[in-house]
Amino acid sequence: MPRKPDPDAPYRVAIHIDKGYRYASTQPATVDPNTGKRKYRRIHWGTVDDNNRFVPGRAYLFAPVEERSKLIFPEGWDLSEIEKLSGNRKRGRPVIESQDENRLYGDIWLLEQIAEATGIRADLLKVFGGNREMTDAVMTLAMYLLCGKDTYHQMASWQRVAKAPYAKPLTSPYITMLTQNITEQNRMDLLRLRAARLENNELCAVDSTSRSAWGDSLSDIRYGKNKDHLPLAQTLEVVVYTLSGHMPVYYRTFAGNTPDSRSLETILHDLDHAGFKDVILITDRGYESIRNLEIYIDKKQPMIMGTKVGQKHVRKEIDAFGTFDHHPEEMEIDPKERIYYKQYDLEYQIEGRRDNVKKADRLKLNLYFDPMRRSGELIDLDVAIKAQKESLEKLLKDQFPLDDDITIKRAYCYFKLDYNETTRLLKGFSLDEKKVDRKKREAGFFANTTLQIDADPMAAQQHYRLRDEQEKYFRMMKGLMGADRQRNWSESGKTGRLFILFVAQILGCYLGNIRKTKLNEDFDSIADVLGEMRPIRYIEHPNTKGFITPFIGRQVDICEAFGFDIPEGCAPEYVVRKTNKGKRGRPRKNQLVVKD
Repeated sequence: MPRKPDPDAPYRVAIHIDKGYRYASTQPATVDPNTGKRKYRRIHWGTVDDNNRFVPGRAYLFAPVEERSKLIFPEGWDLSEIEKLSGNRKRGRPVIESQDENRLYGDIWLLEQIAEATGIRADLLKVFGGNREMTDAVMTLAMYLLCGKDTYHQMASWQRVAKAPYAKPLTSPYITMLTQNITEQNRMDLLRLRAARLENNELCAVDSTSRSAWGDSLSDIRYGKNKDHLPLAQTLEVVVYTLSGHMPVYYRTFAGNTPDSRSLETILHDLDHAGFKDVILITDRGYESIRNLEIYIDKKQPMIMGTKVGQKHVRKEIDAFGTFDHHPEEMEIDPKERIYYKQYDLEYQIEGRRDNVKKADRLKLNLYFDPMRRSGELIDLDVAIKAQKESLEKLLKDQFPLDDDITIKRAYCYFKLDYNETTRLLKGFSLDEKKVDRKKREAGFFANTTLQIDADPMAAQQHYRLRDEQEKYFRMMKGLMGADRQRNWSESGKTGRLFILFVAQILGCYLGNIRKTKLNEDFDSIADVLGEMRPIRYIEHPNTKGFITPFIGRQVDICEAFGFDIPEGCAPEYVVRKTNKGKRGRPRKNQLVVKD
């Protein structure tokens, strides 16, 4: 009769000696689906010294709380190091038993309140299975991007002067382990939680930016014309930004040579699996293509998409206006915006599955005309033609060889060039009259296309214009946070760093929106708000409760703008403690009574 398997066997911890090191390990079994055979893999949860003191390792530190709790350690082992983990602390005020500390805390306190208000801390706890150790470490790294002044190499030094959520020093090796343990599953779990916080018909802008990299080990690093005009390889970072909540809700990285139009299908695929329902996507002209329009129609995705006026169906409507003096007579004017507009209903259908035909629902073209814009574009056209002509005349006179075909086509776009293909010497040139006439006719016009939304042209334009707010997101990422360069070398490390950057952007965008709407007159930037709060300190003494220094001046105004309660005893107003022993104040002194 075979022995019954022990259900606790996969969780019993034992010592495994390898190359002189003592590891606390388990050997869970897995069944190969092809052969049906059992395979055992060894997991090292940490190390064990000669006194049987268990020191948690990488696997234990980043494991979910449920998985930790299943482990069965031998009797007699010293597990005191486990009790120090924040993920295993019991509720209640921690007792300080270390040394006297006097650290900066105001900016960290403000970001902690923002983390609670945005729900990002609660979401991270769910993502990491209740692991407070992991959550606090990620929050600390995210806050450092907003409050710190250098790269992660100075992280541990910063923790000595600032009271961060994570108490242990975040050294470079530990940060590397942490970021490499953040997986794609963690990313998708966080996106699902953030998607659940959105309202119906939320306006979400989709845009990308390039990020340079020092090294070349990452797979997504590719050549390309960098938006920052730096001679470095780059990746493409896409972000979906909610225009009503003023914060990012989705992110993904692409290879640096990927056009925006080719990334949209992947973005929509991710958004669908992350649970983004009933959102209206707003994209610029870089995402416009017939393929993307058909994807929108197939997925029944409401959208507002910037449209090039050079597109055939748009140019057809512009040509239909004929010659006009001030503006096309068929267009109406909006007195407030001082631009002219007209809306067209478009018909488009695609082939679905099983020979079904899908028709576009409320597909509309919104065409606009701005006379002031037309004047500026015509002047710019004349300036460009003159500058190109002078340059070509000099090349013809000096007989200097031309650049490659792609460069000269971009540099002399309004002229037709006649040159020797072998020597690259210019023979002559002439103005491209057809191209110039088309440019003049399109001057002052701009357009967008809407699908599955009921919006008049001016409402659609107002929604589309909100997309400019997303540019501030990228400026904050590359400026204040110093994330304009990628300083990691591994794919797994990049996944973790982007995850932390996304968390930091949620904190920063919430902070930036409140500053803009309520504190714009007093503070010019996010850094100014954090700098004003930073001098508040957290003072710790052994075996006593921590003490927060008073909130004064504009620090109080910041708390009022955010709606955050100042910690007890730190507000400028003193609250008298009432008692039941009688009236407040000093008791009367006994008086001497003199009788006649």
